[in-house]
Amino acid sequence: MKLLLIFTVVLLTSTLSGVLGMAGGLVLMAVLLALLPVPGAMLLHGTTQAMANGSRAWMLRKHIAWRIMPPYVAGSVLATGAFVALRIVPDTNVVLILVGSFPWLARILPGLGGLDVTRPLTAAICGALVTPAQLLAGASGPLLDVFYVRAALDRHQIVATKALTQTLGHLIKSSYYLLLFTNAATKDISLRVVGGSLIAAWIGTRIGTLLLARMTDGQFKNASQMLILIIPPLAEPVSHCAVE
Repeated sequence: MKLLLIFTVVLLTSTLSGVLGMAGGLVLMAVLLALLPVPGAMLLHGTTQAMANGSRAWMLRKHIAWRIMPPYVAGSVLATGAFVALRIVPDTNVVLILVGSFPWLARILPGLGGLDVTRPLTAAICGALVTPAQLLAGASGPLLDVFYVRAALDRHQIVATKALTQTLGHLIKSSYYLLLFTNAATKDISLRVVGGSLIAAWIGTRIGTLLLARMTDGQFKNASQMLILIIPPLAEPVSHCAVE
């Protein structure tokens, strides 16, 4: 039942992220924290989301806004170096608080000016903030989303570019917990769990990408805005269930 639950949640959350490029990782992280300790949850979440985002980036590769990547990577590398030096492992409750609070940022921060990820400095700041969020909370989608609100990109460019940056972040997260905290990260995870989750992530991503192709830019933006409004109320009960 535990395996079935993990595979089902991975499939559904990958489909959700495949359609809107957001929210799936947040829900998956909350569920995994209810089943695994922090290092194990981070490792499984990272490998699964790297597959989901990586396959989504590949399927939509012709739409990636490549100009965003150099400054984003620079900010991400600086943040990763600081974490490696400090060897931080957050407590489960800290992770849950962060998971529950990030969606609210999606409602507050868009009111600030200048959060356009197509600007080099903003892209670097985005990388420097989103990468620590992934290492501390596992999921950083709502925080990443605020940097795309004012970007002059269509729905395919948004989903594709976010998928590529998220793939980088999840690979960094998986490597961080696997290499620095090997025993704690791997003791509760088997190859069967990882393999099944990767397959479910690919299938869900494929379904989501097909659904995305059927949407218009207007439908995409309306659905994204609606999801931003309902994520905070949904995140709180999921986090409470994980704690209990």
